[in-house]
Order: sequence, then structure tokens, then C-alpha cells
Amino acid sequence: MSEVNTEQAEVVPTSDQATTGGVTVDQAAPPASAPAKTTTKAAAAAKPAAKVAAEEPKKAPVKAKTKEEKGVKAAKAKPAAQQSAGATNKEVEGVKSTRKTPLKTKTYEKALAKLQVELVKLQEWIKFKKLKVVVIFEGRDAAGKGGTIKRITESLSPRVTRVAALPAPTDRETGQWYFQRYVQHLPAGGEMVLFDRSWYNRAGVERVMGFCTDEEYREFLRSCPEFERMLVRSGIILIKYWFSVSNEEQERRFQKRIFHPEKHWKLSPMDLQSRARWVEYSRAKDNMFAHTDIKQAPWYVVDGDDKKRARLNVITHLLNMIDYEDLTPEPIVLPPRQEEIGYVRPPMSDQTFIPEVY
Repeated sequence: MSEVNTEQAEVVPTSDQATTGGVTVDQAAPPASAPAKTTTKAAAAAKPAAKVAAEEPKKAPVKAKTKEEKGVKAAKAKPAAQQSAGATNKEVEGVKSTRKTPLKTKTYEKALAKLQVELVKLQEWIKFKKLKVVVIFEGRDAAGKGGTIKRITESLSPRVTRVAALPAPTDRETGQWYFQRYVQHLPAGGEMVLFDRSWYNRAGVERVMGFCTDEEYREFLRSCPEFERMLVRSGIILIKYWFSVSNEEQERRFQKRIFHPEKHWKLSPMDLQSRARWVEYSRAKDNMFAHTDIKQAPWYVVDGDDKKRARLNVITHLLNMIDYEDLTPEPIVLPPRQEEIGYVRPPMSDQTFIPEVY
């Protein structure tokens, strides 16, 4: 079960308690009106018959009001279980509406455009201050890591912002110190590197799939926090994101990959195993957090069920993690084009052009 589902499961019992309390109060209200009825009837019986007959016309409106009260009491007299279920459903619907409300594409694109301008400003600040920034993207398969990385990098210079998405280790890399293949991708001054999966492969897929020994796994949990503290002490800004996605949403995205030819490459055998071993991956993630969620480099969890919201939230958080200033240069004036004095262009027929299919 995913982290998102766990949060929702915690919300429902709370609403049940609140609903039960409300039912108790509603059921206690009718008995309070019972003594008033008895008193009224007793007073009417004590009056003389003529007086009662004289007052009968005045009681007609009271009877009509009594029918209305009966209707209200009938509504209140619903079984407690039915009222509790209704209130619980309302609470659950409220949770879903706050977490699953689709973000309009126009609103999303407008917000993304503003954030991408800020990313350019951040990039200029990183270059100017010679900062070294490492951003790690980990999480469930199909949780939205790749899409978020694309939205971050599409407006930035590849000379400043690089993406490190390493394949499976070679035989030579398997014989190296585990962190060695990742160290060579760390940034120099004035660079930012986004790791699409990172050294945490050992705590996730390698652990669950049996690609490492128990001793190698335990050694990783011991050495990883020290390795990251060393990176931070060396001046690297280390930011770690964990993308969470619900079981149902992950299945929907996997099905979409199956039936869309342009997305087949996204569905690997390891992705299928992540579905079959959902609980094992959950346990591995919990154990990883327990050892590596350190003060110097904490984990930041991203709710990835809504891709658009997740992308905007991650970019906003990333911008807030680094204190940068606006170094936008003054407006640039283009110089005049050089005059073609003594230059003769070769014939167009001497060049090979691509076919104009469109």
C-alpha cells in the first residue's frame, strides 16, 4: 500500500469518531422535548372543558407545526449506522476532492511558465556563485520523476544543468567501490546535476531483487549517511526527493504505457516486478528512510498522484531551497549585420537539402 493510501486511511477513522459524536448529540435531543409535551397535555387536561373548547381554534396552527416537527424528528430518527456511513462518505469525498481535483491545463501551463523563468534565474545564480547542486529523484515506478526532470531542464542550459540517468553497472563497475560510479557525475562549481535514480538503487531494486548480498546492503545503510555528510561538508547542496504514488494510479499509468506505442520503452521488466513486489518495495523504502533521512540531507516526499501539481510543487520547493538573486542582464541590443561586400554565395544547387515532406 502506498504512502498516499496510508494517509487517507488515517483520515477516515477520524471522521468516524466525529460522526459518532454527532449522532450521539442528535439522539439525545428528542428526549429533551418529551417532558415539554407531557407538561402541555397535563395543563390542557386541567383546564375547564369550555375553556379548552374555546381555545381549540387557536390550536390548529400548533397541529400543523407539530407535523413539521414530526418530519424533522423522523429525519433525526434515522439509524445511527446510516447517519455514520453518510457522514463518513462525505468526509472521504472531501479528502478526495482536496487531493484529486484536476488542475486545469491553462492554469498549469501559466504557473509552469513563471516557475521556469525563476529556474533560469537560479541557473544564472549557480553559475555566478560557482555553486554545486545535486538533486536526487527517487520513488515508485511511474510516480512522475522523469516528467518533473524534463520540466526543470527544458528551459535550462545543458552546460549548467545535467541529468545523470545511469544504466545497470558493468562488470568492471560491479568490482568498484559502490559510490565510485556516481562520484564521477558529481557537479563542479557552477553546475547542477539531477540524478534520475541514484546510489539509492542499492536500498531499493538491488535489495528487493537480490542483486546485492545482505552484507553489501547493510554496509550501504552504514556508509550512505556518512557519504552524504561528506558531500555536504565539501560544499555540495544535496536535495533528495521521493516520489510517492498510489497503487491504483500506478496501475493506470502502467496500463497506459502498455497501450501507447510511444511509451513502451518506459515499461521494463523491473517495472513489472515493482508491481508484483509492492509490499517488499514499501518495506525497503521504510528501512531506507529510517537510516538515510538525516538532518544534513533529509528526504522530501512528493505526492505524485497528480502529475501537474507534483511538478509545480517540486519546482517551487527547489527554488525555495536555494537563496538566489535575480541576475537578469540589461536588454541586449543586436549589432548591425555586416554588409556583403565582395561575398558571392555559391549556387543553391550545389547543396543537398533534406526532402520537404511537410
